[in-house]
Amino acid sequence: MTAFVRVSGPPNSNYLVGYPGISATLPRIEGKVEVRPAAGFSQPVAISLITISLVRRETIHPAAESLTRKHLAAPRKEISDIVGKEMLLYRSPNGKEYETVFSMDLPFVLFIPFGRGGEETARRVPPASLQLPSRTAETYYELVVMVQQGNQEQRKHAFPVPISRYDTLSTFGMFNRPETAERVTDHLVTLGISLPRWSYGPLDPVSIYIKLSPNPDWMSKAKRVTIQKIVIGIEEEITYNPEGDEPTKKVNKLAKQTQEVGLRMPDAGYFTNLGLVFPAKDLRDSDGVIPRGKPAFPMYSVSGFTTVGSLYKIDYFLTVKAHLSSARDILLRKSITVCPLDHTGCKEEMDAIETAAKDAAHINAENPMLPARTIVRPEDPNSLHVLGMTMVGKTKKLLID
Repeated sequence: MTAFVRVSGPPNSNYLVGYPGISATLPRIEGKVEVRPAAGFSQPVAISLITISLVRRETIHPAAESLTRKHLAAPRKEISDIVGKEMLLYRSPNGKEYETVFSMDLPFVLFIPFGRGGEETARRVPPASLQLPSRTAETYYELVVMVQQGNQEQRKHAFPVPISRYDTLSTFGMFNRPETAERVTDHLVTLGISLPRWSYGPLDPVSIYIKLSPNPDWMSKAKRVTIQKIVIGIEEEITYNPEGDEPTKKVNKLAKQTQEVGLRMPDAGYFTNLGLVFPAKDLRDSDGVIPRGKPAFPMYSVSGFTTVGSLYKIDYFLTVKAHLSSARDILLRKSITVCPLDHTGCKEEMDAIETAAKDAAHINAENPMLPARTIVRPEDPNSLHVLGMTMVGKTKKLLID
C-alpha cells in the first residue's frame, strides 16, 4: 500500500520561523510530516524509514532570454545540495523490516545555517529564493521527505519552501554610515562622491553628494576644463558561474539621471546634490490584479537584489560620470546593496526581528524539545477512528460523532 505524505507547518503560521541571515533569531523550519494510506484508505501502510531535509536547487541558463541563443547555447546548468543536516524521523524497530501503521504524525525542526562554524557549504547562510526573468537564474528550496516502504524503492516527496534573507535591511546601522569614493582620470580633476547610506529597496530615494575638484598642482590647465554634464545611474551586474572556469557577466542599466552643467571649473571646485528613485517592479497585471505567486518564490517588488549563490551572483553599482571638455571624462562605480524591501518595510520588520530574537533565546539548538510523535498502529484500540472509520460487527463503517 502506497503512503500519502504531507508536510504541515505550525497552526496559523508558516514553516519558516525566525529570520534567515539574523543568527539571533535561530532561523528554522518547523512542522510535522503526516503519513496516511493513499488508496484504499482503511488499509495500513508499511513504513521502514522516513527522513526529511531542506534541499537548495540552483539553475542558470544565461542564454534563456534569446530564443535563438537558447537553442544553440549549452543546456541549463543545475546543482542541488542539502542545507544543514538531514533529519531522521522514523526507523522501524530492530528485527523488523517494516512496521504497519494507519497514521503517523512526526514533528521536526530543521535549523537553517547562519554563517558560524566555517566556510563549508552546509554552514553558509543560504541565499534567498529568487527567479530572474526568463529563468536565466533561479534559486529555490524544497522540503524533501524520503519514505522507505519495506522492500519497495525509496520515494521522495518534495514541498516548496520560499526563503528570504534579512541581513541586507536598509535600517541596519552598518548601511547607514556615510560612504565616500574618489576617482581621478588624467590628474586634472578629481571626482568625489558621498552617500548618506548604501542599502536601498524599491522606490527608495537615492541621494548623492558630488564634488569635482581641480588639481592645485595643475591649476592653470584645470581652470580651462568645462563641466558639460553629470550623469548618475544604477547598474545591475549578474555574474554567471562566478567560481567556474569561464564566468560571464551581464550588466543591466536600471535607472539614469542627467544634470546639464555647462560651467568652467571654479577655483574652489564644483559641488552638487543629485538624486533618483530606485526602480520598482509593478506586481499588478494589466487589470490591476496581483496574480497568485509561485509557491517556491516570494513576491518581490524588485526584479533582483544583492545575492551570492554557487552558480551566479548579483551585484549593484551606483555610477557617476562627469562629462568634461579639455579633460578626459571621469567614471566612478560605487558598490551598493539592494534589499527586496523598501525602507518603510525594513522599519516594520525590525520590531518583529527583535521579538523573534527574544523567543529564540529560550531554544536550545542541540535539543529543541519537539512535541511527541503520534503513531497509530492497526492493533491499537479504536485505531480506525484516526481515519474516520470504525468497526460495526465485522464491517468497517464511517465514524459518526
